[in-house]
Amino acid sequence: MTVWAGIDIGTSGIKVALFDDEERHLADASRPLQVSRPQVGWSEQHPDIWWDGVVACFDELAAQEAALMARLAGIGLSGQMLGAVLLDRDGAVLRPTILWNDQRAIAECAELQERCPDIGLRSSSAPDPGFGAPKLLWLARHEPAVIEAARMLLLPKDHLRLRLTGVLATEPSDAGGSLLMDVASARWDEELCVAAGWSLDRLPPVQASWEAAGQLLDSLAERWGAPKGVPVAAGAGDNMACSIGVGAAAPGDVVVTVGTSGVICAVDGAFHPAPDQAVFTSAHAAPGLFLSLGVVMSATASLDWLARLTGSAAADLAGEAEAFLASGDWAAAPVMRPCLSGIRTPQNRPDAGGAMDGLSHNTDRAALGYALLEGVAFQFAECANAQKAAGVSFEALRLVGGGARSALWGRLIATMLGGPLTVPEGAALV
Repeated sequence: MTVWAGIDIGTSGIKVALFDDEERHLADASRPLQVSRPQVGWSEQHPDIWWDGVVACFDELAAQEAALMARLAGIGLSGQMLGAVLLDRDGAVLRPTILWNDQRAIAECAELQERCPDIGLRSSSAPDPGFGAPKLLWLARHEPAVIEAARMLLLPKDHLRLRLTGVLATEPSDAGGSLLMDVASARWDEELCVAAGWSLDRLPPVQASWEAAGQLLDSLAERWGAPKGVPVAAGAGDNMACSIGVGAAAPGDVVVTVGTSGVICAVDGAFHPAPDQAVFTSAHAAPGLFLSLGVVMSATASLDWLARLTGSAAADLAGEAEAFLASGDWAAAPVMRPCLSGIRTPQNRPDAGGAMDGLSHNTDRAALGYALLEGVAFQFAECANAQKAAGVSFEALRLVGGGARSALWGRLIATMLGGPLTVPEGAALV
């Protein structure tokens, strides 16, 4: 039996899973991650915690599944997108990584748009503070010593691969989120780099997602009981990897992910950018395809927030919302805009806050839970409308992510999108 390992670097956790040739799950290990929020609207993680988590996961698998690790034939990678990992000339991390949901670089987005008016038609999106280039401009203004010392920009999974293999590399599905790449050609764009105050020699080589981008270091192979020379794939951004994982690899295939953030990933046979609607359009992790992404910034993150606020567990709150709907009082529920981390698609309002209307003395926790689930579903509908207007087709729809555990949430989203949603086996992930 041949064994394959998949690594996922999430925002809230690290997971390593082992599979066989038939894609049957054999074993896994995971570790939680914490997000640092030094100021309101800021969101950071130090890359060392990703590495520590991956090492801990493989150490656990090596101790508990030695026979499987001895048959390891390859490692795949996926990870949270858009994080800017900056390394000095010795490969050391210069500062904690500014994450995908960080909002500090709002002013720099306007500056970047002015410097390169067609950036959204060439790169993956109109400038948004979660993307790479605005962060570089913010750092140049507020932490110039970091930019002066920086010799390489990597994405989270690419930094992890560097530590696994010693090889610098990236691939188009993730690299498009830097706003430094011409997405249609999958090549770094010198003019976009100049607009961001960066240079081509401080970017890694680009490979296809499915290609090997180095081999597991001998020291790590020995530590984990793996064979020497295990190839490590270039990998993909988390949304692209998730889409491939549930079979979305043909135009018209759509994956609705209800995770920390919410994303509609629609497979497209052509590059259909929609920067005016804040749609993220990047290369897919399958040959010759693109992926159109409409983004809801706070999905299960909003549910977790309300659960903490009301002293309940998120799953219990979702269950109470289901009972509230069944009671027939749903029309009395307040209306909620649960955009706790701003709005990306379609308004591109990173500065927007959440809002609620229609509260009364009779409003209880269950009503608030229903209003939140409904509010997120409405945001998904806005994303889908923007993507369809750009020429992206919606045919076979799949629902994945932790939010897929809520049958009510799935029904609300399906209603908003106007079609049935299937939940692939094992796709309701924590």
